[in-house]
Amino acid sequence: MSDEARSHQPEPLSVAASRPGARAQDAIVRMLSEPLEAGLYLVSTPIGNLGDITLRALGVLARADVVYCEDTRHSAKLLQHYSITARMRPFHEHNEDREIERAIGELQAGKRIAIISDAGTPLLSDPGFKLVRAAAQAGVPVVPIPGASALLAALTASGLPTDAFFFAGFLPPKQASRRARLAELSAIPGSLVFYEAPHRAAETLQDMAELLGERQAVVARELTKMHEEIARGSLVELAGTASADMKGEVVIVAGPAQAQAVSDEMLGDRLAGALKVMSLKDAARALADEFGVPKARVYGLGIKSKGR
Repeated sequence: MSDEARSHQPEPLSVAASRPGARAQDAIVRMLSEPLEAGLYLVSTPIGNLGDITLRALGVLARADVVYCEDTRHSAKLLQHYSITARMRPFHEHNEDREIERAIGELQAGKRIAIISDAGTPLLSDPGFKLVRAAAQAGVPVVPIPGASALLAALTASGLPTDAFFFAGFLPPKQASRRARLAELSAIPGSLVFYEAPHRAAETLQDMAELLGERQAVVARELTKMHEEIARGSLVELAGTASADMKGEVVIVAGPAQAQAVSDEMLGDRLAGALKVMSLKDAARALADEFGVPKARVYGLGIKSKGR
C-alpha cells in the first residue's frame, strides 16, 4: 500500500476516540446533521465563560429559524464566537406582547424558535414566561435546554443549605419597598437567593443585615469570569465590608434563619398544655417538630414532670 493510500485510511476507532475532544466533535457533527423538530426552545447560555455552553445548546441555536434575544448586540458575540449565523430578533419587556403573537403564528407554521437571555437560563428575572404560556396553550412543544445558571452556581458554591431555597430575583430598588419585601421573605424557611445590581449591593446588604438577622451569607460576584469572587460571612460582616462601587454581576445568598434557643421552661409550659389533649408520645413529636429540638428532650421533660 502506498503512503498516499495509507494517508486516506480511517484512523482506528481507539485512536480517533483518544483525540482530545473527538467524541464532542463527533456528537456536534451528528447533531447538526439531524433535523430539529418544530417548537419553542429555552436555551441556557454562559453566564461569563463561553466554554460553559452545552453541545445541545449549540446544536439548537445553529438549526433554529429564529433566536429571540434580550439584547441582539450582546448575543451576537456568543453566536459569532461559535460561527452561528442564526436570524436574531429582540425580545424584551417593551416588545414582548407584540412579539408573542408573531412567534405563536410562526411556531404553529412549523418554525423552530429559540429564546435566550443575555446570560444564563432564560426567563429567570427576564421576560419570556408569557410566550411559554401562550405556546403551551397553543399546543406547541416547549423544550428546555438546560445549562448555566447564576443562581444555582452561587447557591451550590455558597456552602449554605441547599435542600430548601427560595429565589427572590431582584429586590425593589427603592429602600422602603426593598425593606418591606425583605420583611415578607424573612419568614420563609430555607436559604434565600437574590440577584442585585452592583451599585445597590452595599445598601441591600445593610438592609438584609437589619431585617434578616444574624444569618450566614455569601456574596458571589463575576461568577465564571476572570475576577470571580465569593465572599462569605454573616450578613452583618458582609454589609460592613461591601463597597459602594462594587463591579460586576452580583448574587447574594442568605442562609436560613438561625434557630432560637428554646429553654426547658418554655418547652415545659407548652408540654403541659399539649398533654391535656394528647399523649406524651404525640406531644413530644409535635413540639419537637415545632421548635426543632430532639424528640427525646421533650419526652424526657414529660417523664420528669410526671415523677414530681
